Parts: sequence; C-alpha cells; structure tokens
Amino acid sequence: MRRLRRTKILATLGPSTSDPAVIEQAFKAGTDVFRFNFSHGSHEDHKKRLDIVRSLEKKYHRPIGIVQDLQGPKLRIGDFENGSVSLKEGQVFKLDMSQEPGNEQRVCLPHPEIFAALSKDMDLLVDDGKIRLRVTDVDNDSAETTVITAGKISNHKGVNVPNTILDLSPLTDKDRDDLRFGLDQGVDWVALSFVQRPDDIAQARKLIAGRAAVMVKLEKPAAIDHLEEIIDLVDAVMIARGDLGVEVPPEDVPVLQKRIISACRDAGKPVVVATQMLESMINLPTPTRAEASDVATAVYDGADAVMLSAETAAGEYPIESVTMMDRIIKRVEGDPLYRKILAAERDAHELEATAADAITAAARQVASTIGAAAIATFTTSGSTTQRAARERPSVPIIGLTPKADTARRLALTWGVHPIETQDAHNFAEMVKISTDVVIHEEFAVGGDRIVITAGVPFGTPGATNILRIAWVK
Repeated sequence: MRRLRRTKILATLGPSTSDPAVIEQAFKAGTDVFRFNFSHGSHEDHKKRLDIVRSLEKKYHRPIGIVQDLQGPKLRIGDFENGSVSLKEGQVFKLDMSQEPGNEQRVCLPHPEIFAALSKDMDLLVDDGKIRLRVTDVDNDSAETTVITAGKISNHKGVNVPNTILDLSPLTDKDRDDLRFGLDQGVDWVALSFVQRPDDIAQARKLIAGRAAVMVKLEKPAAIDHLEEIIDLVDAVMIARGDLGVEVPPEDVPVLQKRIISACRDAGKPVVVATQMLESMINLPTPTRAEASDVATAVYDGADAVMLSAETAAGEYPIESVTMMDRIIKRVEGDPLYRKILAAERDAHELEATAADAITAAARQVASTIGAAAIATFTTSGSTTQRAARERPSVPIIGLTPKADTARRLALTWGVHPIETQDAHNFAEMVKISTDVVIHEEFAVGGDRIVITAGVPFGTPGATNILRIAWVK
C-alpha cells in the first residue's frame, strides 16, 4: 500500500461512504486519513464507520488516521411565521430574544453573547453572508439593523459576526459529549471549530488530556490575529476556507491560505487545506479546471494534506473524487518546478538552532547527495519524523514507531510512510529494522543506501541526535 506521492488526502465519511466496500474503495483509491464530521450523524453511525476503518488497518497492515471534527457553537436565527421572508435593501429589521415567530419586521436571535458583542455600525451576516445587516442600535437583548444586502431569509439560518470576539466557548455540551465518545473510540485527531483565541485551545487540551492530537480549524478572522501563538499550541492546522470566507472578503482567502501554510511550515506542524476543493464533483464525475488548479496550488504551496468534504460524504462520485485528487497531486509532484518551489520555500524558512534540527537538515542533504532510497526515522512521539517532513526531502520518509497512535497521526504528515514496529535498542537493531522495512515496503532493494535518524538513548521522545548511512543487503 505504498503511496506514490507525498501530499496526503483526507476524505470525509458520510451517507455516500458508509458501506464497508465503498470505504475500502476510498482507502485503496488514495485516502490516507478519514474525517468524521460530528455536525451530522449519530454516535451509532460514526461507530460503524470507525470499526470499518480499523478493520481496513488490520487487513492492509497500514496505519490510517481518524479525525473527529467537532461541530462547535452554531449561531442561528429562530423561526418565521411562514417559514421565510424577503428582506429589501434599506429596510429596518430587528433581532431580539423573543421566542415569537418572526415576520418582515423581526426575528428571534437566541444568543445573548452576540448582543453583548455588538455595537453601532457593526455588520451581521446571515446565511453564509447572503444577507448583510448593519446595526443601528443595540441593547442587552435586541438589535435594530438596516438591510445592506437584501434577499430571502428562512428558518434557522446561521449568523456570523465578523471582526469581533464572542464570549463563547468553542466546546458546547454536544461537543463535550461527542468528544467523550470519540476519545473512547480512539480517534487520532480532534479538530476544534470556532476557535477565536489561544485560550480556547487550552480548554480543549485539558479535556483531551493527551488521548488524541489537537487540530485547530482556522475559520474565524480573530484567530488569524493570534496565528503564530495558536499554531504553537496545537499539533496541526486545518484551513477551513468555507467558514473563513464568510467573514473575510473572498480575495483575502488565498492570501491567508498561503500565510497559514507558510507559518505551519516554519513551525513544523502539519497543515490541511479544506473546503470546496472539488466541489462540482458532488454531482459531476469530473471537476472544473479551476478546482483542479485550486488543489494543485495547495500542493505547490507545500500543504501536508488536501481535504474532501461533501464530495465524499454526500456526493454522487466519492471514489472518483479521491481518485481525481490523487491524480492531481501526482501530476504536480512530478513537475520539476514543484521541487524548485519546495527548495526555495525551505531556504526561506529559518531553521531552529537545535541539535535535532541540525541532524534532520543534514539527513535531507546527505540523502540527496548520495542518492539514498529513503530516510528512515525512529520516533516515539512523532517529533523526529515531523522534523524530517519539515525539510521536504526529495526521498520518501519512513516513520518507524512502536506506538500505534503515533503511526496513525503521522499518516497526516507530508511525505511520511508510517510503520508500527518494535523499537530499536542498539545500533545493530536500528539498521536491521530499517533495512528490513524498506525492502518489505518496496522502497529499496539490495545495494541501495538509506539514511537513518534516531535519538539515543533509544525510545527517548524528541531526542534526535543520530544520523547513520546504511547499505540495504
């Protein structure tokens, strides 16, 4: 099950991908990590799919990552008398806490946190920004607004409040219940929605207590203001372009995407580009050329993974979507310009002044100079292997670890082929395990050379201090 590409594919499971045979097809077509969207589906539904994924691990002897994506707070208006109303530009429209059904003049907004954060001349966005309301007056339980962007508005549409921080925890009661379930089932990643500030992550980390890695979904402009601090606090980042694009102008999203990818590369943290990547393949067997270019751009930028959402969760062509994404990635990574861009990006990123980073940088250069077949990394926590991936070497990275959860988390990281194996206790074992694995996994044949990095004493997390060149016999 060796992948002939470096960039990983994260695919969302849902109604279109619930059957064991379809999930297996999605895996064989190229999925490295599966996303479970807890905004939809019951615990029973998710449990069935989780069990299927774990059975595929055993069948194919390959670690597969699982991301639990928590819903987060959903800010919505209430009901209308007739289900919907049409708002006209310039009209006055009121939002309040009354549970009475809405009409052309008003509707319920049952979120006191929003009223507390509002002030005159601020904008509210309804239904993913299709309706824009400007605040003219506000108190503790109501706001009078003027309609700036008109249109039809219906029951339970979402509300966004750009350019402000709401006094809301990113974890609702539902999220806490879902999180307990996910951790009990052994998910590898927990993706946090609605993160606005660094403190939101500390709260989640306390609940997760090391049982899963933490991924932050960057979807709120307020979080971008604390980008480096947030990246430092998490294990990976997802650029949730759909939600982010509601609260910032469309022309800002590509710029923010590149900024976030660059910041994650600096920090050596995996970064996922998500939302609407092959959107038209929800209903069509092929993507638009613009969508293919969008996926390619993320790959050229050096993203660790690209994600499929509704394309695989609810679309008509889930397997074709994974196959197409796999084809685009391979085509880009086969372009000589791709290596030049990665090399230029690597030179632009400042290396940390640690022995571990120096060893890892040397491993990449040695592998290139001697034409090594692969870089084999021994890791307990995953940090040694992630350092190697940060260097974006021209050869595959073998992530060797005695811990199943570390191997599964590394399935998300660029260029890494994770393998669960016994830990080495001395140099002879280190070389034997490495050479046996690269032969078995078809990365090398007799006569090839590989570069090995590890930490001594063996099994010490984060202590990368050994570089070894070994012949494959």
